[in-house]
Amino acid sequence: MGKLRLLVSLTTNDNDYQIEQARDAEQAGQKFNVDVQILYADNDAINQSTQILKAVQAVPEERPDAIIFEPVGGTALPQVARAAVSEGIGWAVLNREANYIPELRQTSKAPVFCVSSNHVEIGRIEGRQCAALLPTGGSVLYIQGPSENSAAKERTLGMQEAKPGNIHLVMLRGQWTEESAQRALRTWLTLATSQRVNIGIVAAQNDVMAIGARKTFQELPNEIERERWLNLPFLGCDGLPNTGQAWVRSGLLTATIFVPPNTGQAIEMLVEALQNGKRPPERALTTAVSVPPLEALRARKE
Repeated sequence: MGKLRLLVSLTTNDNDYQIEQARDAEQAGQKFNVDVQILYADNDAINQSTQILKAVQAVPEERPDAIIFEPVGGTALPQVARAAVSEGIGWAVLNREANYIPELRQTSKAPVFCVSSNHVEIGRIEGRQCAALLPTGGSVLYIQGPSENSAAKERTLGMQEAKPGNIHLVMLRGQWTEESAQRALRTWLTLATSQRVNIGIVAAQNDVMAIGARKTFQELPNEIERERWLNLPFLGCDGLPNTGQAWVRSGLLTATIFVPPNTGQAIEMLVEALQNGKRPPERALTTAVSVPPLEALRARKE
């Protein structure tokens, strides 16, 4: 067998987690001696579908042996998945439940599976962080990811499950990028309701949106208002060493949640399947942790 060719499709190159996903894929490619091609969909589901389908429909000698992708939109591209598997191309979905996977696993010899962070648990951890920092309750300005994105939905579900009843969420919507959080927050600050609610924490579903929120408050012309906002706890998520964790160490963020990248894990599973015939499990989960630990956050309020 020649050198395996793997195609990795990621949502954007304007997001620290996706950048880390790409780095993880490149490192795994070197470790397992496979060719890895990385494509970015620019947060456009149609673009992502077109890019992958083009690879699937290429002449046989140019097709990838397997495709690993993190979906942009609300679906995990079931038609494209079926087209890929029908050509004997392995198919791994990242950070998304895909209800067609059991069906494809029954009919395909190619490996088909998903590797995901436990997004509901990630949301629960952020809810527990809020509880630790607001022991008597209050309001949290909560910046979510895209409305059609299942990871964003599941993180919200987990947050709602874990937060105490005396904590109220004021929800804004971003697109996983710093700039999108800034846009959402600037709009919210023009509303009369933003002046009436007493926010105790700014929490975002990823680190770069939390930083985008912080930068927006830094722009406020009123010094008293600016300092009031900037002195609040800011919570993020993804917690990568050079971004989220570094921002916690510097004080820009109060806490984050470390979510390990999983492209490397998917590549390892595909190599095991394609080279060694080891059938992968239908679903594998990574484990997220609070940074700093919840006990340290609780100690801040004691």
